[in-house]
Amino acid sequence: MTTRGRQSDEHGLYPDSESDVDLIDTPSDDLASSLPESLTIEVSLPNTVHAAPDDELAVAIVEKPVDPGLVEVMEPTTMSITVVAPLVEPEPEPAAPVIPELPGNDDRALSRRDRMRTEASSTPEAAGMLTADRLINRRRKKRTKPEGGLNAFLYAITLHAVNRGDSPKVRARKAIEARIDKRFEGGARFIPVLTRKGGVGKTTITALLGMALSDTREDRVIAIDANPDRGTLSERVNKQTRSTVRDVVTLAPTITSFNDFTAMVSRDETRLDILASDTDPLLSEAFDENDYNVVADLAARFYSIVLTDCGTGIVHSVMRATLQRADSVVIVSGGSVDEARLASETLTWLEANGYGELVRNAVVALNTATQGTNLVKLEEIEAHFKSRVREIVRIPYDPQLAAGSVINYKDLKPLTKASARELAALVTDGLPVRQGA
Repeated sequence: MTTRGRQSDEHGLYPDSESDVDLIDTPSDDLASSLPESLTIEVSLPNTVHAAPDDELAVAIVEKPVDPGLVEVMEPTTMSITVVAPLVEPEPEPAAPVIPELPGNDDRALSRRDRMRTEASSTPEAAGMLTADRLINRRRKKRTKPEGGLNAFLYAITLHAVNRGDSPKVRARKAIEARIDKRFEGGARFIPVLTRKGGVGKTTITALLGMALSDTREDRVIAIDANPDRGTLSERVNKQTRSTVRDVVTLAPTITSFNDFTAMVSRDETRLDILASDTDPLLSEAFDENDYNVVADLAARFYSIVLTDCGTGIVHSVMRATLQRADSVVIVSGGSVDEARLASETLTWLEANGYGELVRNAVVALNTATQGTNLVKLEEIEAHFKSRVREIVRIPYDPQLAAGSVINYKDLKPLTKASARELAALVTDGLPVRQGA
């Protein structure tokens, strides 16, 4: 095959052309020597190969679109742009406010006249200027209306201009009421009332103590008749139910609220609740330690103070359960020789069975309404018990108490009510504020 090169004057490919050369027949060295020293090739491209549409022309940077045929490849370069922001002068900071110093807080530099003056001072006053002498008007301080005696009479006839306050007797009563209204924390307080001898007024003292507590305190007080030999505590108030401790034990799983429990108790005018004992002697013997614990657990949920009227059998299992919960005890003694001796033997039994702390904190209620009181020296009985217990209170004779029936607290003699409040105050004094303290 023979390839021939042709001279083209039209395109100027070979300006100094030779005759046709037979490339096949010519050796390679001769072929190289026969080529020109330089070769220039000119290529004619067609006219515009790309027409920019109108939407590209609308956003073109320059008015004339870029011709792809004239694009010249350039080396990448780095461009730096300097942005000159306008100079903003900072606003001047506001000057700190000048607070004048207050004068010293030395009251010694203040005269009484300065403290009592009502004119505004030209300079700021120190806090020491606000004294009680300056601010409180002693003449306008109101005092409560006096109660009882000459002081109340003077207050009335002077149209409240003269108020000498309560009489000493009224102040003493309010002081006792404040002691009775002692606040407790952490559960109910248990107070058993007991003695080894019957007929000394133990049930009456239990009701009287409960009424004095309920009449003064705002919380709930209950008295439980735990006498296994058919007690009579419920007969000291107007009965409102036939339920007894046996009913409480039987229905214990269904008692979930205070209303459920109060349906089984009787309440008197002082708000004292009383839970009666069994009336059937055959069932009374069945009321034992476990039954008492069921009743006591329910009472502790709804009451702050729980009084327990115990029977005469101190060796009964109910007595053991009662003493294990006791925060304080009340020992009832009559005014006769044998009644006082048996009450003292009760203290001895308690000490011998590990309740010495209860004995030292006990209160003895000396019921002077029993027979033989007029024949004995009550001072000697009191002196004996004061050597063994914390306090002793005399309970005077009262027809209502001697009758052995319903007790109307408001109708008791003033001396009887005062003795009942004194007993309640002494018992409350011995109760701990916090449970377990």
